[in-house]
Amino acid sequence: MKKSKGVAIIAIILACLIGLGYYTSTIMSATSTSQKKTDNKTEAEGIKLGLDLSGGVSITYRIKDKNPSKKDINDTVAKLEERAESYSTEYAVYPVGDDRITVEIPGVYDANAVLEDLGSPGSLYFIVQKDSDGNENYSYDSSTGEYKLNYDIQNLVDNGSVIMDGNDVKSANAAYNQTSSTSTKEPVVQLTLKKKAADVFGEATTKAASSGESIGIYYDDHFISVPKVESAIKDGSCVINGMSDYDEAEQLATFIRVGAINLKLEEMESSVAGAQLGGKALSSSVKAAIIGLILVMLFMILNYSLSGVVASIGLAIYTTVTVALIYLFEITLTLPGIAGVILGIGMAVDANVIIISRIREEIAAGKSVLTSIKTGYKKAMSAIIDGNVTTFIAALVLMWLGSGTVKGFAYTLIISLIVSMFTALVISRLLNLAFYAVGCRNEKLYGRAKEHKTIDFMKHRWVCFILSLVVIVAGFVGMIGYGAAGKGALNFSLEFKGGTSISADFGKDYTVEQVEDKIVPEVAKVINDNAIQASTVSGSNVVTIKTKTLSLSEREEVNQMLVDKFGVDESTIESQSIGSTISNEMRSNAVKALIVACIFMLFYIWFRFKDIRFAGSAIIALVHDVLVMLTGYALIRISVGNTFIACILTIVGYSINDTIVIFDRIRENMQGMKKQTPETLAEVANRSLTQTLSRSLNTSITTIIMVLLLFILGVSSIREFALPLMIGLISGTYSSIFIAAALWYVMKLHLGKDKLLKPAVAKTKKK
Repeated sequence: MKKSKGVAIIAIILACLIGLGYYTSTIMSATSTSQKKTDNKTEAEGIKLGLDLSGGVSITYRIKDKNPSKKDINDTVAKLEERAESYSTEYAVYPVGDDRITVEIPGVYDANAVLEDLGSPGSLYFIVQKDSDGNENYSYDSSTGEYKLNYDIQNLVDNGSVIMDGNDVKSANAAYNQTSSTSTKEPVVQLTLKKKAADVFGEATTKAASSGESIGIYYDDHFISVPKVESAIKDGSCVINGMSDYDEAEQLATFIRVGAINLKLEEMESSVAGAQLGGKALSSSVKAAIIGLILVMLFMILNYSLSGVVASIGLAIYTTVTVALIYLFEITLTLPGIAGVILGIGMAVDANVIIISRIREEIAAGKSVLTSIKTGYKKAMSAIIDGNVTTFIAALVLMWLGSGTVKGFAYTLIISLIVSMFTALVISRLLNLAFYAVGCRNEKLYGRAKEHKTIDFMKHRWVCFILSLVVIVAGFVGMIGYGAAGKGALNFSLEFKGGTSISADFGKDYTVEQVEDKIVPEVAKVINDNAIQASTVSGSNVVTIKTKTLSLSEREEVNQMLVDKFGVDESTIESQSIGSTISNEMRSNAVKALIVACIFMLFYIWFRFKDIRFAGSAIIALVHDVLVMLTGYALIRISVGNTFIACILTIVGYSINDTIVIFDRIRENMQGMKKQTPETLAEVANRSLTQTLSRSLNTSITTIIMVLLLFILGVSSIREFALPLMIGLISGTYSSIFIAAALWYVMKLHLGKDKLLKPAVAKTKKK
């Protein structure tokens, strides 16, 4: 690479970094001001923030049906969740008392914009133009320019004029339909019908086509499309046209897939809810991220000289691009999303450290700096790709099967992984070659790998196994003990088990920070519990406080305290029991997604390493880390809430990546091995672990720095999120170094066709 070309590359990348930095600072500035709303609209368009960081629309519906069954309520909650997901992945839907359901949607501040769609019956009907007697079922009203029913819809259902309804639809998707007459693309909803319905629809369209009639598509008490049937449709596929734009088509497709809501809902109240964590949560998180990133860059520069500078530029680009993509794709950012970004930073640092270590090894082997750079990237490629792909597989499965917080976490993680790989393999490579081209050719600028005495990790493998087993068993014993004492095996928060909601008019406008500082501590004293969520209602003096389930006497004590200490009018105080915001379906989806992700990762590692023992030991080490995190939750009594699932998923991604890097080195060191014995295998495992030890530790240190700052600078709810992450990061590092490779070694000795365990010598009888 010529010097002028190198200067140009460095200049272009730095210019892009400055531009991206300015763009990102603009987005973050808009994000911080977007919490100020006027007329239910944001003053500035920044990153969409979740309910925990920004607030949003809160709508409470009353169930009009008498004595609704628990099944009908749960079904209705599930369908409202699916509808809410069309607005944001970070919604919350939960039952309140026996006859109410509350829906909270972040990033939306106009309640009227979602009220009608969200709780509407959503019934879809296909109606023939004329009944069997030749009477018209619907007609065109020239005064309004719309079609209208001539009879009640139930009458049309009874007399057979309704040939299909929403239950007959197999799939519904938004798409663009190219019109034959013009070059414009029309937004439509593509429907695929079930087999029986397709046959009925084929007969109806055959009849309508011969007589020149139409089949009206009636949804939510009005006609959305009345197409004239020109030919029979017998393949079970059709489209609904008449959409004003693609978003309308997508929303209609979503509602058709969800189907009709079983219960009749009546809007009881709607409001714009304030953030549950307050502005401090966001500002402290951003501050911690900036300070943490600066410390990580300093750590990289001090440890790796010029290569550390290159890695730091790559990290800065990773951060700015990730923030920009989250903004552009309108992904709602919550605490779990922040976890995904942190994991991406860890992966980006890890990829750079792997590359730097490889370059140093090549220089130590006597190769030139330029050859070392090129060879280092080539040798690091497989470990980086395998580590990122396994985590990417997990993220895709979570996006596919997960819901709510899990899906939001997956979106953020996928973006983080793609950007981290791009900055590590493309940007840093260009920068390294560019710096070399402009004269940075002294090997001292890149460093030389030092020869370290091989550590005998395999010698102490059983000690490590026993230590891990003791920690995990202690967790289960703790859960059993707390459960027997009536405190619950885990300290489940409101999101998991529901509780009591208390709302009151405080006579003046409180900010969320004032509520957290003044009101929440007083409530905590009365109920002897700190797991409290508080939010304000925009445009009013009402404050809502959610706590554990309170007895009647506890409610009365809280009410009296609010009257005595805050001058609240007792007549304005309302308290009701609320259900969990994390529904059973959401929990089961998360568990299902985690299991399926592990299975897919197992097959990928098996395919890449051509040995099930690599895959099996990696998954066992992953399960080990999840169980160690559960131990931390159980014994330290960390609140198990909405971020619990995200913490577990973050460590799953981190742990599998760390393990893959070590396995990649074992695979490399085994190439050309003529004879495998217990001794040579132990030597390979020990040498591989020793060679990757500094990389494992440095990656963990940089990631822990980020999380530790969140723990130190964050509010209480942020600390409950950061603490288990630190436990998981330490466990993930420990299992990769001391457990995963040791498990592979044991499996290699005792399992498979090529197992190396010597058979016992058969005893012979004396004649």
